Amino acid sequence: MFKVGDLAVYPAHGVGLIERIETQEISGCRQDFYVMRILENDMIIMIPTNNVENVGLREIIEHAEVATLYSILEKRDVPIDNQTWNRRYREYMDKIKTGSVFEVAEVYRDLLILKIEKDLSFGERKMLDTARNLLVKEISLAKKVGEEQVEKELDKMFA
Repeated sequence: MFKVGDLAVYPAHGVGLIERIETQEISGCRQDFYVMRILENDMIIMIPTNNVENVGLREIIEHAEVATLYSILEKRDVPIDNQTWNRRYREYMDKIKTGSVFEVAEVYRDLLILKIEKDLSFGERKMLDTARNLLVKEISLAKKVGEEQVEKELDKMFA
C-alpha cells in the first residue's frame, strides 16, 4: 500500500511519485487509483490500487541492495546470445517490463558487453539508454546521492 508522497517504480517507465489517490466511477463501479507522475518525463499514470501487483508497481530498492545490483553489473563471464537482434531485443524488453531493477541491470550489462563486439541496432541503443536511465534514477534514490555520481560509478565499471 502506497501513500501520497511515496516514490515507487513502475515497470519500464521508472521511478514516479504518488501524487494523489482518487476514486473514479468506471462502468458503474467505483475504483481507487494511485495517480503517479514519472520523474523522468512527467508522464501521469493511473494505477488501480487493487491491481498494483499485476502491473508490478514496487518500492525503490533498499540501499543495501545496491551492492547486489553492482555485482550483477560487474559480472563479465556471461554468455552473450548470438541470436538475431530482434529476438534479443524482445527478450531484453521482456526483462525490462518485469520491473525488476536486477533484470534491468542484466540488460544494461549484456548490451554494453555486446556493444564491444559489434554495433548495436538502433532499437538496442535506445534500450541501452532506457536501461541506463532506469538504473541511474533508482540507484541514486536508493543511495541518496546525485545521479551524476551514479553515472560516474557505472562508467567506471565499464571503462
